Amino acid sequence: MPLPPDPARPGAARSFSLAIAGSGGAGVMTAGTLLLDAAARAGLYGLMVRTSGPQIRGGEAAALLRLGPRALATLDDRFDVLLAIDWLNLNRFGDEIPIGPGSLLIGDADAGEAPEVFVRQGARLLALPLKKTAKAAGGGWVNMVALGLAGALAGVPVAALEAALRASWKRSAEALAANLAALQQGVALAQGIAGERPPPLAAATPAAAGGARWLLSGNEAAGCGALRGGVRFVAAYPITPATELLEWMAPALTRLGGSLLQAEDELASVNMIIGASYGGVPSLTATAGPGLALMTEGIGLAVAAEVPIVVVDVMRGGPSTGIPAKSEQSDLSFAVDGLHGDAPRLVLAPNGIADCLATTEWAVQLAEALQSPALLLSDQFMGQSRAVIDRPAQAAVPAQRLVAEAHAVDYLRYADTPSGVSPMAIPGTPGVTYTADGLEHTERGIPSSQARDHARQLDKRQRKLLLHDYGPRWADIEGDAEAELAIVTFGSTTAAAREAVERAAAAGTPLRLLSIRLLAPLKPELVAQALAGVRQVLVVEQNHGGQLLRYLRSRCDLPGRPAGLHRAGPLPLRPGELCSAFVDWAAAHAESGVLA
Repeated sequence: MPLPPDPARPGAARSFSLAIAGSGGAGVMTAGTLLLDAAARAGLYGLMVRTSGPQIRGGEAAALLRLGPRALATLDDRFDVLLAIDWLNLNRFGDEIPIGPGSLLIGDADAGEAPEVFVRQGARLLALPLKKTAKAAGGGWVNMVALGLAGALAGVPVAALEAALRASWKRSAEALAANLAALQQGVALAQGIAGERPPPLAAATPAAAGGARWLLSGNEAAGCGALRGGVRFVAAYPITPATELLEWMAPALTRLGGSLLQAEDELASVNMIIGASYGGVPSLTATAGPGLALMTEGIGLAVAAEVPIVVVDVMRGGPSTGIPAKSEQSDLSFAVDGLHGDAPRLVLAPNGIADCLATTEWAVQLAEALQSPALLLSDQFMGQSRAVIDRPAQAAVPAQRLVAEAHAVDYLRYADTPSGVSPMAIPGTPGVTYTADGLEHTERGIPSSQARDHARQLDKRQRKLLLHDYGPRWADIEGDAEAELAIVTFGSTTAAAREAVERAAAAGTPLRLLSIRLLAPLKPELVAQALAGVRQVLVVEQNHGGQLLRYLRSRCDLPGRPAGLHRAGPLPLRPGELCSAFVDWAAAHAESGVLA
């Protein structure tokens, strides 16, 4: 039985939200991952967001899921079910797992009292014998009971749950049988709950839903995009939340004849990929904010020597060590302005898990074509979350850099060409030897401190980025093309803003949405075209200081009186609160006569 539309949320996507929580080692991430896999097998779309405490190991953890009939890239306003395997330290998730009077709050009958932070939200509290049920199932795991219970409440078919468990199983057949029994017992518990919420939708088959789908994280999507773009060497130092990207790429690179090297630190890793790229191999590193800070001198070298590299920054809460396992869009200012000297570089930001693949591929292509460093701003929300997405389009032709031919007459590595791009000689090519380092240089590559040479090379490095035709991929422009109010955002905040714009439109407030993918070089003329006819702009982002708003105001003439809506991590911006803010903002402008 499908859920009826929620009259309090016109335009909201019909979906079912569920949180599985517990202490470290309880297996909540395994249960959540299997539930998402099962939903995909049943023809549903879904999103799973990981959240955990600051501990290296142990501590509280939760898998936050949203399932529905269409692609989902953001969490909903509240959860229909919070299923706690135990209550240890779960009070710390009081803000991250909002529930309400229509929600179910389920916990183990022998685990003590539910935290007051959840009880006072008015959900229906239900105590079930989770651990005893697992034990009675022949030694199955309690998280498999939770999987069966959660899956049944969400309306995922039992056959899909069992198929997901079987496909992931790597232990003995006896243990598998015990856990299949535990799963079945969890389903039975759900069937015994009177008045439970009905499933969100009847599950469709993948064929009926339009073809094959992929289930992957943003980090895996970025790795796949890098390989599609032609990357064949990676050097990196592990850091949360980027490590999974490296773990995924290591075996994938090997299969394609490439390699991944774990460097001793971030300084070494960025210099290694500069060396590999200088040798002709498209190269990448992945890090988070603290690592990016250490890489700045190396990135500046790549700018000066015009060596293409890609640096994926999976942003997290800062500054310093900050909040490693939580998301925040707070590296933007550093990425666009953080290098010393005039150092133009590419800065791109995917705006969803699926887009991590396409935008990383594009970043490799741009870096190679423009012989420039490309910084890719992902974040923990996208990087460590998993989603069911439609199968991406076929990979494009890998990027090709402009390479000098052997024995080129009067070869000038840094020739001041009209496009700003000059042929790059691969070491060992006869007759085209040159010096590449961080010193300013002549067109031939000879170090020079002359003002004329410095100005010429500065102009050249800037020109090649400004003159390039980036096409329509520079941004997503959505919503009402005639609206006089526009929401501007970037990165993972796009998903919540997109759904909020849809809800606002359903409530009678038309808005335009601009999600900027190419952050540097920022093209003011393209921004002006996208906002033509707009009289007021609201910039939405997840950081404390409103970095995108400040950046846009420094580069563009935004219409009206630009305002900002921003909040630091770790709490994600949700569609409902954004919709309310958008509607109130529009009403305030209408009352003031600004839009009359």
